[in-house]
Amino acid sequence: MRNIFFILFFLQGIPALSQSQKTETAIVSFTIRHALGSTADGSFKGFTGNIVFDPQNLAQASMKASIDVKTIDTGLGLRDKTLKGSTYFDIEKYPKISMVSTKVEKGLKENEYTGYFNLTIKKTTKSIKVPFVFIQTGTMRQFKSTFKVNRLEYELGEKSSLLGDVATVSITLNVQ
Repeated sequence: MRNIFFILFFLQGIPALSQSQKTETAIVSFTIRHALGSTADGSFKGFTGNIVFDPQNLAQASMKASIDVKTIDTGLGLRDKTLKGSTYFDIEKYPKISMVSTKVEKGLKENEYTGYFNLTIKKTTKSIKVPFVFIQTGTMRQFKSTFKVNRLEYELGEKSSLLGDVATVSITLNVQ
């Protein structure tokens, strides 16, 4: 089963000089190693958030987001049901995954940044480092990120030879 959880951060409402903007599209997807070298892929929909981001004023950057775990979609209904159950996401007790930024720094290359976030999945909150690219073309803004999350650190299932421990999460957010 996949671990997806991630989020989610950039989710909705991104910035323009400290103003929230309308999210046009948001894609949160994941992939994780599965049995015999194959991978399992999936996505989440339906997240909310508020992002304030001005590349000229990173000290004031603020990113908060959550996602409804029940929206997980791996393309296999039985797998999704298992992931929503108590062994994995336990959506009855923990219906949301959330991310809250603590700091944003400029990266080494143009348009590259690193966000430091508190990621909460189920009852566990951990600090994670998330690299992202921010590109602005006219009034369109795009945030794009790929990062890894260890599912076992969030009590998502148990150690298994059939399922990898680390999921790769990709987020693309287009804001007008």
